[in-house]
Amino acid sequence: MSCHPFAVLAAQRLLPVLRDPDADHAVRRTAALLAAGCRAVELTTSTPGWAAAVARTAPLADAHARAALIGVGTVTGAAQAERALDAGAGFLVSPYPAPEVRAVAAERGAVFIEGAFTPGEVACAVRSGGAAKVFPAHVGGPGFIRSLKAVLPGALLIPTGGIRPSEARDWLAAGATAVGVGNGLPEDPGELAAVFAELAGPCCCDPAGQARRHGR
Repeated sequence: MSCHPFAVLAAQRLLPVLRDPDADHAVRRTAALLAAGCRAVELTTSTPGWAAAVARTAPLADAHARAALIGVGTVTGAAQAERALDAGAGFLVSPYPAPEVRAVAAERGAVFIEGAFTPGEVACAVRSGGAAKVFPAHVGGPGFIRSLKAVLPGALLIPTGGIRPSEARDWLAAGATAVGVGNGLPEDPGELAAVFAELAGPCCCDPAGQARRHGR
């Protein structure tokens, strides 16, 4: 069975956000993350040749033979959104409110995690797409996420910006669904795998996740 991107992100809890000098570098880093047990990776349009990187990584699988979920971030316009989806992106992410991207996502039935910061922006993003990327997260800290969840208890919030892997648990405890991390992930394969193993929970398509859904 296939999992909805939100279920994958909620289970993985740590979303790598890659900004690389070229497509080859992005592909290598994505492959390393997948081999370490990561399933969802966000590539960004700031990487030269990003669309080619998406097309090359979208067909891959993770260490558990689950289909990779490759998202595209820093999507700010309709043309980028269309190109990302055509390349095989499983979800789109913007750094701030992006009505053009929202329209493309709605037209094509794509998952869009819209960037937001103020409570009004966050509420709008959640109403339209179901989740919001809270950016730049470090400005408000985990306490800001806790305050947002107090008034938007059902919101899926993915804080991103200035967060290191070692700080992820503080943000998750404050109510974040997952945490976007752009820097600080270890390069050693064993250490990288340990980061994801420590944070990850069962997904709906994993045996443990299916048992939990059916009350077993």
